[in-house]
Amino acid sequence: MAALLLPWVLLVLLGSLLPGQGLQANPMLASEPSRRHPAPLPGGEAGGITAAPPPATAQEMHPLNKQAANHSGEGHQKHRKAFPVLDIDYDRIRIPFEISLWILLACLMKLGFHVIPSVSNIVPESCLLIVVGLLVGGLIKGVGEKPPILRSEIFFLFLLPPIILDAGYFLPLRQFTENLGTILIFAVVGTLWNAFFLGGLMYAVCQIGGSGLNHIGLLANLLFGSIISAVDPVAVLAVFEEIHINELLHILVFGESLLNDAVTVVLYHLFEEFANFEQVTIIDIILGFLSFFVVSLGGVFVGVIYGLVAAFTSRFTSHIRVIEPLFVFLYSYMAYLSAELFHLSGIMALIASGVVMRPYVEANISHKSHTTIKYFLKMWSSVSETLIFIFLGVSTVAGQHYWNWTFVISTLLFCLIARVLGVLVLTWFINKFRIVKLTPKDQFIIAYGGLRGAIAFSLCYLLDYEHFDMRDMFLTAIITVIFFTVFVQGMTIRPLVDLLAVKKKQETKRSINEEIHTQFLDHLLTGIEDICGHYGHHHWKDKLNRFNKKYVKKCLIAGERSKEPQLIAFYHKMEMKQAIELVESGGLGKIPSAVSTVSIQNINPKNVPVERVIPVLSKDKEEEIRKILRNNLQKTRQRLRSYNRHTLVADPYEEAWNQMLLRRQKARQMERSKPTYLTVPAHKLDSPTMSRARIGSDPLAYEPKPDSENLPIITIDPASPQSPESVDLSNEVPKGCGGLPPSPEEDEEGLVMRVKEPSSPGTDDVFTPGTSDSPSSQRMLRCLSDPGPRPEPEEGEPFIPKGQ
Repeated sequence: MAALLLPWVLLVLLGSLLPGQGLQANPMLASEPSRRHPAPLPGGEAGGITAAPPPATAQEMHPLNKQAANHSGEGHQKHRKAFPVLDIDYDRIRIPFEISLWILLACLMKLGFHVIPSVSNIVPESCLLIVVGLLVGGLIKGVGEKPPILRSEIFFLFLLPPIILDAGYFLPLRQFTENLGTILIFAVVGTLWNAFFLGGLMYAVCQIGGSGLNHIGLLANLLFGSIISAVDPVAVLAVFEEIHINELLHILVFGESLLNDAVTVVLYHLFEEFANFEQVTIIDIILGFLSFFVVSLGGVFVGVIYGLVAAFTSRFTSHIRVIEPLFVFLYSYMAYLSAELFHLSGIMALIASGVVMRPYVEANISHKSHTTIKYFLKMWSSVSETLIFIFLGVSTVAGQHYWNWTFVISTLLFCLIARVLGVLVLTWFINKFRIVKLTPKDQFIIAYGGLRGAIAFSLCYLLDYEHFDMRDMFLTAIITVIFFTVFVQGMTIRPLVDLLAVKKKQETKRSINEEIHTQFLDHLLTGIEDICGHYGHHHWKDKLNRFNKKYVKKCLIAGERSKEPQLIAFYHKMEMKQAIELVESGGLGKIPSAVSTVSIQNINPKNVPVERVIPVLSKDKEEEIRKILRNNLQKTRQRLRSYNRHTLVADPYEEAWNQMLLRRQKARQMERSKPTYLTVPAHKLDSPTMSRARIGSDPLAYEPKPDSENLPIITIDPASPQSPESVDLSNEVPKGCGGLPPSPEEDEEGLVMRVKEPSSPGTDDVFTPGTSDSPSSQRMLRCLSDPGPRPEPEEGEPFIPKGQ
């Protein structure tokens, strides 16, 4: 920790050694509250910017006149220095030096927290950063200096944009669009409910709270409710990325924190303007309601315009790859500033510009530029987030506070009640239309994850003392709510997620198989919606994709990449990502076959000698080959037959199959219906394989005897691989049938097995009905080894027969 606090010890010592050059003079970190029209500060500074001296005349600027002035003023010579060159000029480098110290402190704090995993696993990083800010502010105040306070203009213009741009540029677009309706309901209806519910209850508390609160009117309480009701995206990102919650809950809470900016901006400026009116009419309320659509849709429109311009500009940067990342940052920041210029939603403009430009920019820029954009945005947003939480702690020490127990405790209690009631009621309504319902566990995490942060603090700091003399009490209540949500809810949400067994985020890479099935399901659901006549979001998504592929890609993407199928583009993206990971891990020598050498050459270009000459095809020939492949590979549906039940050819064997199945079914039914008795078990029939083996081993034993015409015959087909049903039991005729009594020779000879006669050519052994297939021959006889049931004993006959 000594190394972490070293920059601030140096800063404090410099401030104490140089009187009049303390921290409060920093234009970036002003101790005076910001106003819409800042008054001139002492020392000729207005709004933290030093006033410029009057311009010098031409005579004063001429070198001869300057030399004459030096000669005339010999009596007022400058003090001779001990060393002609060395001097201490802290005032010249004060601003960049102090800014660098703050950034250095932020980086050292993040490094220290992740070096000690036992601390970061228990306490969230945002809580630790606020504690560091409290310690630094107390240290600066302890040496007699006034701690700096971050101005709201610096927060909104320099620290907030990189965090929102990073979130919007890498926004999971599929999850966001699939849950857009739920997010909008939470962001718009939920924020309006929180603002009016909290403002109305706080107005009632002020009316019955005592003499210190009676002067706070309804508009002031509604303004306070609109400031404190919005969920903060910075705090949500800081906490939810550490607990690795599943994608659904993360996008619901984070999407709400992004989109409720439009509602917060409209309500803030609306109630601030109404506070200056003597009377608010119905027309003012209607215009205020319409201004919500103007602010939100206007911010989105500005962002879309700048995103399309950035994508179009990136089409021509193939020869100057160095400046490609700069266009992404500049156009996004210009979109934010243009929206703030007209009091539109800057956050909505940043999100829209990032979402619109990303697919086209990534198709045009190089892979090195893509890596630069990714890591620079992550670094910039991480530093900004760290500085915001540190300055929350410093501002708590440096700011002016007015503590009122009734107002502060009521604010905290009503914030929690409004959030819980809003989530429960809105989720009950949303679940009526959702396929994947939000469970009670999901509702608890959504309600518990409504964190407040620096946006509420900065908005409250923008209030003017002339119209809102209770600003200090508002600031104290807002800081209390921020500390409670960040410390209490932020520290306990991780164990609660583990206790409730809430589904975590699965860190798995998306595969080609998943992409194929995702596109297949999208096309399938689009077709189902077209058949049903229901134009859902799949239908409109397909329309948008067709329009994008047919018109927009041709204008914004250079080269052949505009005609590349989505699946092939995804494969190239995965291929390049895998190649980059192999190069970074040092495993370039063990490249799998899935990674092509072309991708590796793009990363590490080498002059590989050409082994064989590849013939160069002309453009017409190449286009002809592409056309052939496209018609024969991508449009295989045209070559398939369209089947119809009216045009199907009848199967000639279908009737024979049905007859055979019916015969087998009747035989099994007759076998089940016959009574069975515990008698001598019948000889088990051999399988066709065993029968063929026996006949092959001793064919003479199975030849027909000359005097065996009237004996029962068991026909066996040696060449038939069928099941045991091939043994024709219907030819097993008992002796004495046919009108002739059994002879003694027949009793001695027993059964004779005859080989089945071969069928005539052109007939089918299975489906051709034989003589044994007649209804009279279909009866199944008992096994010869079963003598059948004994006759029932008559009355008077003894149970045990005589002679036994």
